[in-house]
Amino acid sequence: MALFLRESDVERLLTLDDALRAVEEAFRSWGEGRAVNRPRMRVRVPHGFLHLMPAAALDERVMGFKSYSTVAGHRARFLVVLFGAETGEVLALMEADRLGQVRTGAASGVAAKYLAREDSWVVGLLGAGYQAETQLEAVCRVRPVERVRVYSRTPERRRAFAERMGQHLGVEIRPVDDAREAVEGADIVITITSAREPVLRGEWLAPGTCVLAAGSNHWLRRELDTEAVRRANRVVVDDLEQARVECGDLLPAVERGVLRWEQVRELKDVVAGIVPGRLQAEEITLFESQGIALEDVAVGAHLFRKAREQGVGKELEL
Repeated sequence: MALFLRESDVERLLTLDDALRAVEEAFRSWGEGRAVNRPRMRVRVPHGFLHLMPAAALDERVMGFKSYSTVAGHRARFLVVLFGAETGEVLALMEADRLGQVRTGAASGVAAKYLAREDSWVVGLLGAGYQAETQLEAVCRVRPVERVRVYSRTPERRRAFAERMGQHLGVEIRPVDDAREAVEGADIVITITSAREPVLRGEWLAPGTCVLAAGSNHWLRRELDTEAVRRANRVVVDDLEQARVECGDLLPAVERGVLRWEQVRELKDVVAGIVPGRLQAEEITLFESQGIALEDVAVGAHLFRKAREQGVGKELEL
């Protein structure tokens, strides 16, 4: 019997702390050769795309995929399917809108743990949408954040975000009128937008800044200008093969000779201790998050176990 989890089940079961642990362990296992990730595949149709992302987390004895649709004028829909890696049986199907939001934030939290200075306490946030919530919350889990400056194009949205998340996280969040004001002097800068033209300029970055760029997961999206990439002493991605295909921030820098793919490191190797994260306090570090299948499968495996333990979900006979 397979287990079906609805969004309400995922919302009830999944915590950000659980996702942080699951994602960090997944990257460590991958770095040590006990996980597999394949880049996102996109099937284009006249009005949108079907996206497919497969992976295997062998420590969890699961393999699976996330699939989702993006069609103009319609809400995106997400589904994660898990199989037993040793038996091939279908273990679970789960609606994955909330799962995706939480695991994306968790990936940035893990990156901040390894790439941001331990004394980072000021965050500049560009973007105030649905995904920005877990981005900021995850960073607050791993660093002693006390002050946040948030910018988005819509004043009402950034004010509402500052009020809501300030109360939720217990930190000072101030909405600001332009991106530069949010970024200058920040220890950690988060970009989580759908921008097609850069919203972050490299000249704004102070020495020692950690940049977590989470919105540019398509070749048509770009949040950072070339100077921001050039100034980064260390560039880390969640999956190099996937980044080489779709990272809208790094592709222009490579084309212009500012960056070589051979210089780029993967988060799995940082977490596994194969390559260093931050070496010196004054380094500028950059994490480019594409959002990978292994994160979905690892968090999905945790959800499956927790649901079984608590008797949550609906049994399906396939």
